[in-house]
Amino acid sequence: MRKLIYFLTLITLVLTIYLHADPYEYVMPVKGANRSSYSQRSFWAYPWGTSGHHKGVDIFAKKGTPVLSATRGIVVFNGVLSKGGNAVLVFGPWFRQHYYAHLDNSEVGLFDFLSPGERIGTVGTTGNAKGKPPHLHYAIGRLIPKLEGEKEWSKRFYQDPTPELNRAGRN
Repeated sequence: MRKLIYFLTLITLVLTIYLHADPYEYVMPVKGANRSSYSQRSFWAYPWGTSGHHKGVDIFAKKGTPVLSATRGIVVFNGVLSKGGNAVLVFGPWFRQHYYAHLDNSEVGLFDFLSPGERIGTVGTTGNAKGKPPHLHYAIGRLIPKLEGEKEWSKRFYQDPTPELNRAGRN
């Protein structure tokens, strides 16, 4: 019974986020970053190491720079991945998954509810970023793929974060 109550509470929270979230409430995920902190053309660049295509944008900053939640959402993963190193996945508005990788450290817990601009961790060089300049790999995934517009099926599950970063970088 306790698990059922926990599950129903979680579902209620998730639905509340998606039904009432403002999709334009978006902040730059690296404190102090601007348009010159990332490439305008790195999303879906090919070839990109063992990943094939680059499914996000690398935002360069000094190691230890705060990483912020770009949108409101719920932390659904907080752990270590072989390529992403220390990583956090936030389930946000419009059923988008916001992926933050190569963190030096993480400061959130599983199922934490985040607001835009809330601190997630710090920029680092973990995973396959070891030995490279410190950066945040930021990607936006889709649970429901785009039905039109992309020739390559796998790209339909990702959203180019560059336009959102550019809008947030103006502030």
